[in-house]
Amino acid sequence: MQTNSCKEIIKSFSDNNLSYIKITSPEIELTDISKIFSCGQSFRFERYEHSRHEKEFCGVAYGKFVSFAQDDNELYIYNTNEAEYLALWQRYLALDLTYNEIMQNILENISYPVINEALNCGRGIRILNQEPWEVICSFIISQNNNIPRIKKIIKAISKALGEKIDAGNMTSHGASDVEFAFPTPSATKNCGVSLLCDLKTGFRAKYIFDAAQKVANGDIDINQLYALTTEQCISELCKIYGVGLKVANCCALFAFEKYDAFPVDVWIKRVLEKYFDENVNISAFGKYAGIAQQYLFYYEKYLQFNR
Repeated sequence: MQTNSCKEIIKSFSDNNLSYIKITSPEIELTDISKIFSCGQSFRFERYEHSRHEKEFCGVAYGKFVSFAQDDNELYIYNTNEAEYLALWQRYLALDLTYNEIMQNILENISYPVINEALNCGRGIRILNQEPWEVICSFIISQNNNIPRIKKIIKAISKALGEKIDAGNMTSHGASDVEFAFPTPSATKNCGVSLLCDLKTGFRAKYIFDAAQKVANGDIDINQLYALTTEQCISELCKIYGVGLKVANCCALFAFEKYDAFPVDVWIKRVLEKYFDENVNISAFGKYAGIAQQYLFYYEKYLQFNR
């Protein structure tokens, strides 16, 4: 893993009892929160339309309601402080990594012209380091689904089964009067398949229930998956009923720092058929193949909706 050694400047503020920080660093120049929260890797953040900033996204992560706002090369995080940023949000946003070096590594390993175009189009995307249990459930829900419906189901599950969150004074940054954390594996297991079906999860209810059972009972120790190889991590995740290679690769990439995991969905199949040789070797893409995948995914969707 490439570690960001660039000097960050972090300033702390308080406004009407709301703590927030402002961060400036060279890594912010390679950060675009609009692309990060709109590229299909996270489902609990929404754009806050009434922001005083150029762009702002608010939502729940790690059981806390936060808001990320950006003005050019300055990043603001509301409802946090410097200590919490260094302990949690820096890693969550992958600001501890040097993305210039990662992008250069991708260019050295993938010699197809499309990768330059994809990196330029998706400049600012960073792979979030999300809470593993939530990622597993979210990408089970994502099967044969669209993003608005995925978000709606996750919100319903959180409201029905998750604990209430004290969002403090964050109503001025998009919070509702009551917000909810994502439910624990135990809470999800205890609710049963029937209630999960009532929450509009459909055929995925039995998959979510099996995942909750295996994680809550310790059959799958998600804390141990970080130490495994990518192949081993994916193999463990595939032990969950209904989890195949695509979902397991998404979980490995977005939750367990397996940056060579390469999820293949309909969009990536289209990319591979359209821009690459028939027998292209994905493993040759290198240790950041999964990050390259996210740029390619964003690029193809951007072309689709901006023609």
